[in-house]
Amino acid sequence: MSYRTVFRNDLFAGRTALVTGGGSGIGRCIAHEMAALGAEVTVAGRTRAKLEAVVDEIASDGGQAHAAEVDIRDQASVEALFVGVMERHERLDLLVNNGGGQFAAPAVAISERGWRAVIETNLSGTFAMCKEAFTSSMAEHGGAIVNIVADMFRGMPMMAHSGAARAGVVNLTQTLALEWAQTGTRINAVAPGVIASSGLSNYPDGVREAIKELPKQLPAGRLGTESEVAAAAVFLLSPAARYVNGVTLRVDGASSLYRHSFDLAPDRMTPAYDGFHRKPSLPSDLEGLTGSDPDESGLDRESGD
Repeated sequence: MSYRTVFRNDLFAGRTALVTGGGSGIGRCIAHEMAALGAEVTVAGRTRAKLEAVVDEIASDGGQAHAAEVDIRDQASVEALFVGVMERHERLDLLVNNGGGQFAAPAVAISERGWRAVIETNLSGTFAMCKEAFTSSMAEHGGAIVNIVADMFRGMPMMAHSGAARAGVVNLTQTLALEWAQTGTRINAVAPGVIASSGLSNYPDGVREAIKELPKQLPAGRLGTESEVAAAAVFLLSPAARYVNGVTLRVDGASSLYRHSFDLAPDRMTPAYDGFHRKPSLPSDLEGLTGSDPDESGLDRESGD
């Protein structure tokens, strides 16, 4: 079985791509879809074993990928990453800044160290990656960048550090889009809502219990899938989005718009798109929160045409 992409299979043929945070979750899914579309993908992150596992998956699916360790908080590590990428490929066409992280805590309980760690990872790390991609390749050749942020548009209780950092990345995306447009470099962002990803397993039991109740509070009646985030990123990286620059695309089933001003129908779970053939392993108590994909059978998935 291969990735059930909705895009044409050779969309990124001959292109080189880099995905941070590619060892798990949304980054892993994006790396798989980009490779399925013909890109040669460097999967980057901090844990070599996880990266190599994803590279092996992509290779067994017929794609091309390489693993590269990087700590995006460390400028020297970022520079070393791009030295390796440029030695292998000579140019970088596509970059997805998915690397990041946070922890749940009320604002008053976040230490200075915890605050700095999240800001440095999500905001400073994203800036370092964008800047190095631009100076190493895109200033000369152009390219496309997608920054993965979060649904922080109405605040992020229990994640003040992450909300502040992600909001900073949205403004950074707008600023770099203006500064770099004349070089043929586009930079956009994707803001996922609550996504059924392997990352949910990292939260404590209390948070997981709250997540189980979330579908009742969401207009779509379900969580999003990794494939739905990946598809948004692929669109923004594709030639179809050449006149799209500096935007943040929300992939949240309208949850960032809902103000609880009207009652939601009790059985409203909308159909999902889940093209990732290697679905994330979720705790059993969180399975089923995305509903079902009506296209899981009876559809020709060899091409997105």
